[in-house]
Amino acid sequence: MTKIIFVEDEPTLQKTLCDVLRKEGYDVKAAFDGVAGLELIKLEKPDLVLLDLILPKMDGFTVLKKMREDEETKDIPVMILTNLEGTFDVERVLELGATTYLVKANYELREVVEKIKKMLEK
Repeated sequence: MTKIIFVEDEPTLQKTLCDVLRKEGYDVKAAFDGVAGLELIKLEKPDLVLLDLILPKMDGFTVLKKMREDEETKDIPVMILTNLEGTFDVERVLELGATTYLVKANYELREVVEKIKKMLEK
């Protein structure tokens, strides 16, 4: 079963997206902060990480950087799901190795799920 880790501090969005992805047949685990998210990623070695950038304890930029520095997690695809729209933020996470960058406000839930499916098909 395909494993997804969702690191998101907004409880409603986290629950809703996790529920939808589980209905699609994915094994989804979630964390509310960057530290717990990184631990979960190292433990689970998921097929995909959905990562917010503004997180308590450790921001998404740092989580991504640490993932890329670790031999065991450096090749896991990461989809950034955030409300940060600045060009600098987009460039920074792509340089750090994010696979996709989505601004939450610009996408409906079903569109996000479709993008996740496409990423996992590759």
